[in-house]
Amino acid sequence: MPHTIPTDRSDIEWRNESTQKPPKQAVYIQEAGAAEILKNAHAQTATVWTGDFHNAKQVLSAMKKRIRRPSEKKKGAPADIQTAFHAYRMKQAQQSRLLNMLAVEIQPNFQLDNARVPDIYAALCDVYDTPNDKPFLLPLNQLLGFIGAHEWHKKGIDIPQLDGKIHVPFGVFSPLRGEYLDLIAQAPLAPNIQTAFDIGTGSGVIAAILAKRGIPDIIATDTNPKAIACATTNLERLGLDKAVNIQSIDLFPESCADLIVCNPPWLPAKPTSAIETALYDPNNAMLTAFLNGVRHHLNPNGEAWLIISDLAEHLHLRDKDFLNQRFQTASLNVVDILKTKPQHKKAIDESDPLAFARNKETTYLYRLKAI
Repeated sequence: MPHTIPTDRSDIEWRNESTQKPPKQAVYIQEAGAAEILKNAHAQTATVWTGDFHNAKQVLSAMKKRIRRPSEKKKGAPADIQTAFHAYRMKQAQQSRLLNMLAVEIQPNFQLDNARVPDIYAALCDVYDTPNDKPFLLPLNQLLGFIGAHEWHKKGIDIPQLDGKIHVPFGVFSPLRGEYLDLIAQAPLAPNIQTAFDIGTGSGVIAAILAKRGIPDIIATDTNPKAIACATTNLERLGLDKAVNIQSIDLFPESCADLIVCNPPWLPAKPTSAIETALYDPNNAMLTAFLNGVRHHLNPNGEAWLIISDLAEHLHLRDKDFLNQRFQTASLNVVDILKTKPQHKKAIDESDPLAFARNKETTYLYRLKAI
């Protein structure tokens, strides 16, 4: 979020892709230690690094070690699981706020004046619509994240279900969890399916899998302009664009389809940045809206596929009966359930603070029909 803050030079714009409050002020320093920068951070003062870029990265690493010292590990689930989850997210937010208080000044046209600085132009073009004509301050931790995201964007993510790659820029959710893509690729298709909707397409990967499976007429919807551009480019690169019409629409097109697929955010909690909207769905708003509306957009004997995990249940963020109750309310009948266990690193990382829930998680594909 852009804000203007006072510095020891002049007022300047502060940019931050999270919802964190901006610092009250900023000071320019050529060299400093982690302790000094963290002291400033606790006083709501950002430190703008004007010295060597590699030294700044080393100081940031030292800051992370100071504030991320591992706490004593407790075996098993905590007594109050929901409170433990929110405490975990609060701790993450507090650590992120402190780390984001070490910043650099981005010069016009996405340039940096620091010594030994990499070329950041392409990485920032992935994030912002147009190059800047005035300087602005940017947290170093976020800049490094932008650079890493840009490298992933160029390299692409291998999608075995497509025999190809998906390229995802910063601001669009990356399909790193392959188990739900396996479910979509393996779920049985009714014969003679001609039309499908992919609701909340993101990178376009689900629409691409549906097209790869032979569905000739697909509408993929999203409200994120970056996702629209990303999905369009991916489908063109994969040679599947003729089968998919991408539309900037919230949830459903006005028409009906034989198959409607949705992979909504899996956790009912408040996102702290734009990218987290792909992970967190406050009050199950998108999930509920999809279920309540989908039967009105299904052709006779059509199917809806809901892809979701039960991590929210294991974190006590959603009642175990929630989905079944919503299915009944929306006049939807479950005709089949496919499921699989996650294979990503966090699912097997016993040091993860949420390991007690992650090691129980199952990912589901619900096949639904209108009653």
